[in-house]
Amino acid sequence: MKVCIMRHGEAGFSASSDSSRTLTDYGMEQAKKAGIWLKEQNFHFDLGLVSPYLRAQQTLAELSSQVSVVKVTTDKFLVPGGNAFQVADTLTMLATNGVSNVIVVSHLPLVGYLVNELCPQVSPPMFPTAAIACVELSLDASGKLEWFHQA
Repeated sequence: MKVCIMRHGEAGFSASSDSSRTLTDYGMEQAKKAGIWLKEQNFHFDLGLVSPYLRAQQTLAELSSQVSVVKVTTDKFLVPGGNAFQVADTLTMLATNGVSNVIVVSHLPLVGYLVNELCPQVSPPMFPTAAIACVELSLDASGKLEWFHQA
């Protein structure tokens, strides 16, 4: 299974809570460009897993206007302080159930820890906004980092 792990686009700071922060115009453009780039790489996704935080929801919506995402599921564990082991376990279960391509849109520090959880030989990468890591996840839950893209 291919798992693309993406940090949300640039977000503003004027909001009543961290979870309600919205993307800036630049963040919207980053998400759109990421979608265009993924489409150019011939990606399409069976599933999009996304944080409930507004900026991540907006990122996936903008990205999916450019590249196919068949089904979207909001996952309460994809918040900044989420548990990478729990998310990796979910991804492994999806792989054993025949899901081929997944995009995960979340936050720092979780995105870096998730790459490390799936690929223990890789140090958690520092994700700039809208950066994407692609991991090939085998059925035995071992992952290989294939590429890291930042706009």
